[in-house]
Amino acid sequence: MVGRERRPLRGGRRLRDGRHLYWWVEILAILLFYAVYSAVRNSVSTNPIPPLHHARELIHWEQHLGIFHELTLQRWALHFRPLVIAMNYVYGSLHFVVTAGAAIYLFRRWSDDYPKWRNTLALTTGLALIGFFTWPLMPPRLLDHFGMHTGFVDTLAKYPTIWSFNSGEMSKLSNQYAAMPSVHCAWALFCACVLVPRVRPRWGKVLAGAYPALTVTAIVLTGNHYFLDAVGGFLTLGIAYAVATVFERFRHRAPSDVLDLTEAAVAAQHSKEPEPQRRAGTG
Repeated sequence: MVGRERRPLRGGRRLRDGRHLYWWVEILAILLFYAVYSAVRNSVSTNPIPPLHHARELIHWEQHLGIFHELTLQRWALHFRPLVIAMNYVYGSLHFVVTAGAAIYLFRRWSDDYPKWRNTLALTTGLALIGFFTWPLMPPRLLDHFGMHTGFVDTLAKYPTIWSFNSGEMSKLSNQYAAMPSVHCAWALFCACVLVPRVRPRWGKVLAGAYPALTVTAIVLTGNHYFLDAVGGFLTLGIAYAVATVFERFRHRAPSDVLDLTEAAVAAQHSKEPEPQRRAGTG
């Protein structure tokens, strides 16, 4: 007697490959993943000496490449108070809002594409943890506190915003040396890759495509990252996407592509092969 097929749970979406996605399972998984990520991220040593040393190294690399313009750009931006406040809110808010919106849009409208991009985002965030552990980096806004006298300003602390790294318990809960790679930039590029090929209005494509550039602008003008942090974030997303793509291709590989070399399978294959026709001859 053939067993009854188990009915899918409520709140699910059936994919082409037969899998079911459940929005409530995704939310629980995301919350659990981010809780573990935050705990691991904030457990990194708070010793400022290695991050300061790495900051000096990175600034030297940027000077060698001719791209160390973060201080010049921030000094220019500080003449425009509304711009700096706007960048504070871009840095402090859009990071989560836009990423969550892109994921929800993908889940609802492009469910078959959702697993690969969800895995990409998770792998990106996980790889970033490796960077935080192996190469802690002091952001520009903290350099003056440790004797470098660069002139960088912590705009989140100086200008109105929802929160700052120095407010309340945030200074204790946030790992302030988790700067390389920039997760802000990695997530911003994720949003652009998800939205640009899929949204229909041209203005939507333009906004989505410009979002990574806006994020790079925000992280620099607020003194939270260097340009190479953004490059590191983009490269991290690229590596994660490649791994997620390979994983999805492996999952969807047709069963016929896998050779079954068991004795029963080989015997069955031979029994199906037609006997060779004998050519008529004289001998």
